[in-house]
Amino acid sequence: MQESCRGSGEETAGRSLWSVSFPWKPAVATGVGSLPYEDRDEAARIVFGELPDLPHLPELPWRGAGSEIVGRTATLLVDIHVDLQPSGWRLIDRAGADERRARSTLRADLDALEIAAHGYSGPFKIQVGGPLTLAATLQRTRGDRAVSDHGARRDLAASLAEGLAEHVAEVAKRVPGGSLVVQIDEPSLPAVLAGEIPTISGWGRLRSVDPSEAETLLSTVIGAVGAPVVVHSCATRVPVSLLHRAGAVAVAIDVNLVEGEYLTDLAEAVDAGLGLWPGIVPSAAPETPPADRELAQRIVGLCRRLDQDPARMAPRIVVTPTCGLAGSSPTWARQAYRLARTTARAFADIVGLEQ
Repeated sequence: MQESCRGSGEETAGRSLWSVSFPWKPAVATGVGSLPYEDRDEAARIVFGELPDLPHLPELPWRGAGSEIVGRTATLLVDIHVDLQPSGWRLIDRAGADERRARSTLRADLDALEIAAHGYSGPFKIQVGGPLTLAATLQRTRGDRAVSDHGARRDLAASLAEGLAEHVAEVAKRVPGGSLVVQIDEPSLPAVLAGEIPTISGWGRLRSVDPSEAETLLSTVIGAVGAPVVVHSCATRVPVSLLHRAGAVAVAIDVNLVEGEYLTDLAEAVDAGLGLWPGIVPSAAPETPPADRELAQRIVGLCRRLDQDPARMAPRIVVTPTCGLAGSSPTWARQAYRLARTTARAFADIVGLEQ
């Protein structure tokens, strides 16, 4: 499915194939995933109400361990189990109470989603942690983080690939009118590649993972999904070309961090057909919220910095907040989603796109 989503970038009858290559409409908005709510029904209603063109499954980490991205994703692993220690999630031999609780929470979230999505038809997004971020976070039963061991990295990627495929199939049953898009969160990827992940003791740093291996691990997961995959990271130095080669159809990034070699790498990947989800709406409430047209003009400016025609980029653009909204206020979270939606419309208006 990834190949059909990328398109060839060639021209047919004067019209770029990019206009029909992605499952979302040109210049729409969505959220990164996390929200500062505890009520799953309220969160689902807000997502579908404020982001009607590309809603997503809410993540509600305020509810505690198991609702955040790592604990939530760990429940998808097949034949690999976790429990919660004071130092974080740890790999164990069999499922315990913490894992069962997290699985139950996810099932209840899917129940709420099914109700909120009743009658919905269109693209729909789910989010999971990526294999490198999981490996950088999960601790082995004896030893350091899983990212320090080649076999553990490989096993986690294979297990996640199988579990994520099952999760996608389950969500597809819950939202039968949805065209699924999978967002893989890899906030730790740049640090993994740079050898900047601290040891459990905090006194040292773990050895870096070779980029070719990281690409293979990501490709293992992306290839098993059976749906278009967007990789999100609001870190600096996101290796966007690596993500594109691994099979991602788009990257979701914080545009405030794009400069220097990062800009060059992004320009090359976008030129090769990668979609771009610019994170531009502040994830925390500013003293003076920016105007949607101001943000839209910044997206236009980014396209030009990438040496791209903004109008031709529109089919590949999805506007988002700069990162997840779990640390914001409930009031700003809703306002940020509304601002993302109106920014996308302002961008479409600026580039002359009919909606």
